Amino acid sequence: MAELVYHDNRLLFTEEMRQEYTILVPQMAPYHFTYFVDAFTSEGYKAELLTTDDYELIHEGMKYSHNDICVPAMLVIGQFIDAIKKQGLNAKKVALVITQTGGGCRASNYIALLRKALEKAGYSEVPVISLNAGGLEKNPGFRVTPRVLHKLHDAMLFGDLIMTLVNQTRPYEVNLGETNAVKADIDKALQGYFKHRRLFSWKRHKKMSQKIIERFSEISVDRSTPKPKVGIVGEIYVKYSPLGNNHLETTLEKEGCEVITPPLYDFFIYSFDSRAYDIKMYGGSKKEWLVLKLAIWYIEVRRQKLRKMLEKAHYAPGISYKKIRSLVDGIIDVGTHIGEGWLLTAEMIDLIHHGAPNIVCTQPFGCLPNHIAGKGMFKKLKKHYPESNIVAIDYDTSASKINQLNRINLMVSNAFRQLEEKNHERKV
Repeated sequence: MAELVYHDNRLLFTEEMRQEYTILVPQMAPYHFTYFVDAFTSEGYKAELLTTDDYELIHEGMKYSHNDICVPAMLVIGQFIDAIKKQGLNAKKVALVITQTGGGCRASNYIALLRKALEKAGYSEVPVISLNAGGLEKNPGFRVTPRVLHKLHDAMLFGDLIMTLVNQTRPYEVNLGETNAVKADIDKALQGYFKHRRLFSWKRHKKMSQKIIERFSEISVDRSTPKPKVGIVGEIYVKYSPLGNNHLETTLEKEGCEVITPPLYDFFIYSFDSRAYDIKMYGGSKKEWLVLKLAIWYIEVRRQKLRKMLEKAHYAPGISYKKIRSLVDGIIDVGTHIGEGWLLTAEMIDLIHHGAPNIVCTQPFGCLPNHIAGKGMFKKLKKHYPESNIVAIDYDTSASKINQLNRINLMVSNAFRQLEEKNHERKV
């Protein structure tokens, strides 16, 4: 059994643990995290993605954390503790991994909250690994090497690509379930994709991406009846996680809508850009600024190749990060970058520009960045874009699911009414 090693009162994940322990990964973005786990598994880690998606997990999280903490923290804590309690996992043979931004959002404190919750639940021997880009809390048994980093980069690109293809295909499929079946086949193929020892994999990634687009292009679709396009924005966890947003994507599709969710990679580029902005404005390492700018340039070069491939196959490809950033000129300052910051406003403007003025803004109750850059911008956006049809949905321990659905249904009703009016105008 691995010896427990502490540093500054923190239990380390050691090299010995890497050989023996299973690393549990919380589910945040279903289109992406499966591939993240595949990437880590291919590098010799024993990683397992938690797939429990019952909102009742929040009560497990509430037992071991303060009820003023936002919903994402309680859901993640609840999912971890539920897995150890109910899935027959040996608490002496598991570790937990969670992302840590180091920014001003409460999410930066999730790792401390999780450790405290584990101690309360009687699992203080479970190590918690911080996954971050800032060099915080290093562990001898968990290292993000250049090859791991590049595999995670490929996984992010695949996740955004497949999310785009699914959302633009599934609402129009002729044979129900075909889109999900194609995605399941691709998921299996991608498990093998990450089993390589290359540092860079540009050609392999391009070839695989082309195959993925071709597979989706073969699905029989009927686009003769237009559907209202509904965008999902907001706090990063409840925006992407079915557990966090009560399966919002599925709900909207059942109501007859085409869902548009902005790429996850935009948030990470925004995080790099925000750090570079702070260095430029307030001082810091010029070397770090240069590395951040080079990383953004490299990511955007790779993403642009995918956008061209999507456009060639007649899918809406999305726009570059530079264009996204320019959308908020005169609306909100790009120095507003706590949490989702100006990016949240920019995503709403982008959706409106691309025919999706119907938007669900998801936010945990009391999430100050979201209330400022999201709900706080509705009036201004309505002034600039009168056609905008935006609803803010709070996800909280006391939030009623019926109330959430009623507000969503009202927005969807308005979306169908606007679509009918547009169609009528075209005929006239």
